[in-house]
Amino acid sequence: MKLVTRLLAASALALALGSAASAQAKTLVYCSEASPEGFDPGLYTAGTTFDAASRTVYNRLVEFKHGSTETEPGLAESWKISKDGTEYTFKLRPNVKFQTTDFFTPTRTMNADDVIFSFERQLDPKNPWNQYVNGASWEYAASMGFPDLIQSIEKVDDMTVKFKLKHPEAPFIADLAMDFASIMSKEYADKLKADNQMQMLNQQPLGTGPFQFVAYQPDAVIRYKANPDYYKGKQPIDDLIFAITTDASVRAQKLKANECQIMPYPNAADVASLKADPNLKVEEQNGLNIAYLAYNTTQAPFDKPEVRKALNMAINKQAIIDAVFQGAATPAKNPIPPTMWGYNDAIKDDPYDPEKAKKMLADAGVKNLKMKIWAMPVSRPYMLNARRAAELMQADLQKIGVDAQIVSYEWGEYLTKSKAKDRDGAVMLGWTGDNGDPDNFLSTLLGCDGVGGNNRAQWCDKDFDALTKKAKEVSDQAERAKLYEKAQVIFKQQAPWLTIDHSKVFMPMQKSVKNFVQDPLGYHRFDGVDIEQ
Repeated sequence: MKLVTRLLAASALALALGSAASAQAKTLVYCSEASPEGFDPGLYTAGTTFDAASRTVYNRLVEFKHGSTETEPGLAESWKISKDGTEYTFKLRPNVKFQTTDFFTPTRTMNADDVIFSFERQLDPKNPWNQYVNGASWEYAASMGFPDLIQSIEKVDDMTVKFKLKHPEAPFIADLAMDFASIMSKEYADKLKADNQMQMLNQQPLGTGPFQFVAYQPDAVIRYKANPDYYKGKQPIDDLIFAITTDASVRAQKLKANECQIMPYPNAADVASLKADPNLKVEEQNGLNIAYLAYNTTQAPFDKPEVRKALNMAINKQAIIDAVFQGAATPAKNPIPPTMWGYNDAIKDDPYDPEKAKKMLADAGVKNLKMKIWAMPVSRPYMLNARRAAELMQADLQKIGVDAQIVSYEWGEYLTKSKAKDRDGAVMLGWTGDNGDPDNFLSTLLGCDGVGGNNRAQWCDKDFDALTKKAKEVSDQAERAKLYEKAQVIFKQQAPWLTIDHSKVFMPMQKSVKNFVQDPLGYHRFDGVDIEQ
């Protein structure tokens, strides 16, 4: 009851903020599912944070086309790649303005200094911005191997930047369209540093994107307004409001009442009623995603593949899909979705077989096992109700004599604590592809570079890692696919995860919302969106 009261209070605040706009202004309220961890996209990996920061406030050298994994020019209007694939020279778009806000007025347009600053702070431990947030690990750049990949970033002239790589990297252009590669204002950062206010870079974001940041009330409301100087032109929406509403049922209630005009991740049980509402429309697509339970493979007895496989065989994945998604998902057997190239469909999934699982634990010498299952506190596209899924896992494991305790934390704390190398138990998480490349799943989530970061299993298999690294250096997609298929065989044999599901993604909205495009990469983008009044 208290939760509903707080959420309704947040709703009232959102409406008050919205009503402050003039009668002619167009306001769109988005019922977001959680609070952002911060507003510096390089520091984080959660889609919630990317929606609130990189896809509103920032741009990148390269962008993904709306509703596609295909790239197009962004802040770089063109680029050239050397014959050996190790030099990328970007010609920057001229006259791109950074946002003018209450907290900063830029004196120049975007140039090469901004690009170099945006990357070097993530790559160089000696950079004064590398640890401006305590414990910053730049886990996305790190898990993708960028510190070891990039030899140098050079300013050819004010509008030309050259990236020199230590070896070819097939997905490099697509990588630069990802959120961690957002371009920041070096001039703004320099001012914050001079004022001894460096932490504000993560609290008051300033970029070149379609919307500019106005205010944030933690766990309640984020407010933006259209950037009048956006290089693609001012947006149809004047005011964009994120009304943070963690309860999916409350999000649906607010949508039906037109207190917000669009929402993500409805409960599966609410989809039919949302579709039946004459004022609403519900878009849907198969998600480029995976939900998983990651064992800490450095901790006994989870350091034994046979133990991990036994636990996997004790859990009824179809029952989870039926209960949490009401069938709007498919069981996962591989760590990448079946719609992605390189998917190895020849792999056989571990069967649901509690009796065999019990025997396998006994054969491994495991008795009276106690463990923790970490359950996410928020809805995600790949797992709408982690607590319910964890309860079903808990009941299944009890049948084979395993005592599982369910734990959870606030979302930001959950993401931070779950990265610890000495973390106990198994963490439920998931992923929506960021660039349409298998590398974004296999290397980012399971590579040795991701240990202590995105690799929640803390799993470093040299054979798997060698295959995925070789695949990144090969330009031929068919050859890359074969390498990724072999890597998936190793993954299945070693079982660092329980692969749970690939889900369908539903996006309900008021019929007055126009031109919203569902994104295969899971972004919620509001550039180009309009609303009828």
